[in-house]
Amino acid sequence: MAVKEHPASSPRRSDTTRTAILTAARERFAADGYERATIRAIAKDARIDPSMVMRYYGSKEGLFAAVLDVDLRLPDPQEMDPHDVGRVLVSHFLDLWEQNEVLTAMLRVGVTNEAGAERMQGIFRDQLAPVALRACPDPEQAPTRAALCASQLLGLALARYVLRFPPAVALSREEIVVWLGPTVQRYLTAPNP
Repeated sequence: MAVKEHPASSPRRSDTTRTAILTAARERFAADGYERATIRAIAKDARIDPSMVMRYYGSKEGLFAAVLDVDLRLPDPQEMDPHDVGRVLVSHFLDLWEQNEVLTAMLRVGVTNEAGAERMQGIFRDQLAPVALRACPDPEQAPTRAALCASQLLGLALARYVLRFPPAVALSREEIVVWLGPTVQRYLTAPNP
């Protein structure tokens, strides 16, 4: 008697299709920008019919929003030592950028597209602000301090992973943490100037 496979034990075809679409869309949006990327090109890259993209995401805008739905997986602010948060954040972001291309693709799209920029702003505001709130001495300054941290973290990503400035690319992970960690730490914990 054959054993029937439980549906939860094998990936569903729709999950595989969605993953293929999102992967192709990230790459296409990163390479071509939002305006030039097309549903047809994304579907071709994913090796599916364009109608499937529309079925799952409704429109190019819906697909773009799904591509930019990113969890930064930041450590729990309550578990972070406020005196070590700069080093932890820099290390964490290096892990994110080096493990996958999603943030790099978002950065590329964000600098060329208003919707991409707004999505990046929201992600960093909503996910980095709680860390800043926990670490900074004045809660009213948390949004400003989070924005300053984002400027450093995104500036590093732009120089190292998008523009690929040779000196930025040549830095080891340890050197980046030593250079950038104290700056991020200062933005979060230094007295208000």
